[in-house]
Amino acid sequence: MSKTGVMICGHGSRDDKAVAEFAALQARLAERFPEYPVEYGFLEFARPIIRTGLDRLVEQGVDHILAVAGMLLSAGHVKNDIASVLNQYQADHPDPDFKIEYARPLDIDAKMMYAAEARIREAIEKAPTGVPLEETLLMVVGRGTSDPDANGSIAKICRMLWEGIGLGWGEVCYSGVTFPLVAPGLEHAARLGYRRIVVFPYFLFTGILVNRIYDVTDQIAERFPDIEFLKAGYLNDHPKVIDTFEARVRGIQTGDNAMNCQLCKYREQVVGFEAHHGLPQMSHHHHVEGIGTGQQHDHDDGNDHAHHHAPHPHPEHPHGPGKRNPQAVD
Repeated sequence: MSKTGVMICGHGSRDDKAVAEFAALQARLAERFPEYPVEYGFLEFARPIIRTGLDRLVEQGVDHILAVAGMLLSAGHVKNDIASVLNQYQADHPDPDFKIEYARPLDIDAKMMYAAEARIREAIEKAPTGVPLEETLLMVVGRGTSDPDANGSIAKICRMLWEGIGLGWGEVCYSGVTFPLVAPGLEHAARLGYRRIVVFPYFLFTGILVNRIYDVTDQIAERFPDIEFLKAGYLNDHPKVIDTFEARVRGIQTGDNAMNCQLCKYREQVVGFEAHHGLPQMSHHHHVEGIGTGQQHDHDDGNDHAHHHAPHPHPEHPHGPGKRNPQAVD
């Protein structure tokens, strides 16, 4: 008889708190699926790696794995890296009764919008002053990728939150890879004349990048003392986030797991990213699996653990990482 299990596939972080938060996600999702074993693993920087999580399910007799990406948007990690690991694991288990199915990404979802709204309102409610919403600017900070579809999703998320909450204005920036970075984005926002700026990292978990976003916000706040800067919390394990993960896993079982490829740069000619069309979709993380967690990891092939992705078409943009420091204002 076939046995089903759930696998949560994360990116990984060198931040112990981020790894612990991801483990908590596994525990929360296990509560939603008491009938199935639930495991997790990471692409890089942390253990267990994804293959280890898959092995643990197999050791429990699972031959039908429902895999979901523990990431917010369908950029390269979701489309290429995790998919490649799952495909390779499937190929390594040629038993015709063994099957891995992959959920569609979280992406833009009404439930995720409610989780984001909650984090923003929490920050506003804790503020020491009573600035009206129409005099408040929302800055949504995305991870930043070389995938324009994922970057564009951050702009749509910002617009939906800005309009839905009734804030005065909305802007977006990114923690790396693309533009504008956090510092130039906040510099621009500070000149628009709003009394308050709410900085909201659209991230699932904490980590180096979230801490960097908050640090840059503090630096900008020092330069604009007449503006109140609020640092909203990241999404973490808000109940609506867990609801969305559950829906994605259950969607596999009902056939609702097709990824939206309409604006995928690998399948369509997208303005500025034409050179990425048709590129092989493969994992770039096999040399960094588990690195950064304090466990020894050696290669005798001279590999320096570097991994490379398709380059951004505008690497020298004045507001991007080619010209500005992602870690600080200057």
